Amino acid sequence: MKFTPIDLQSWKRGQMFYYFSNIAPTGYSITVNIDVTELRKIMKREKMKFFPAYLWLVTKNLNRQEEFKIAEKDGVIGIYDNLTPLYATFHEDDHTFSLMWTKFSESFSQFYQDYIENQQRFGDVHGVISQPQTPPPENAYTVSCVPWIDFTHFAVHSYENKPYYFPSVEAGQFFEKGGRLLMPLSITCHHATTDGYHIKCFLENLQEDINEFQRYL
Repeated sequence: MKFTPIDLQSWKRGQMFYYFSNIAPTGYSITVNIDVTELRKIMKREKMKFFPAYLWLVTKNLNRQEEFKIAEKDGVIGIYDNLTPLYATFHEDDHTFSLMWTKFSESFSQFYQDYIENQQRFGDVHGVISQPQTPPPENAYTVSCVPWIDFTHFAVHSYENKPYYFPSVEAGQFFEKGGRLLMPLSITCHHATTDGYHIKCFLENLQEDINEFQRYL
């Protein structure tokens, strides 16, 4: 992964970043319904898991916009060239979960294969982190789901006072409306790096990729 420092003096968002990170630290969450009708059909037809497709699609579209890839590293603000999804794997035996990650690949087939291999190797490992040989990569962002709940809003709150600018994304239980299959999706962002316009672009691109997912197989 590559980390490129930002010159805060010349950065077009420099003043906004300073205001929302130092003067008035602000974060926000937005929840929308995503149409996953066609994606669900494709994954069932191909006998493939839906969750890794969701991880890949969300990460792919976050990676398209630099606003979602900003972080502080060793006291320096910069941009990673891509994000790695850090997600939860659920343990049916004791109803706990562990965190896992899969390196993003532009190829869905490669990402899917890597995800399946991770599940086979570490899916039954309990504890906070299921991949004990290394810590999560520094470009890892949180993306997961609550598949048992059809929520209308979901917000992630951090109680640790440290700079964190990556988005957090959470999906909910599918539900039907007007003959379509919908999935609630919540995204929580830091206002220092991300505005409503950036969320709008992300959601539009995400829905387009979901609708045309067949081309990625």
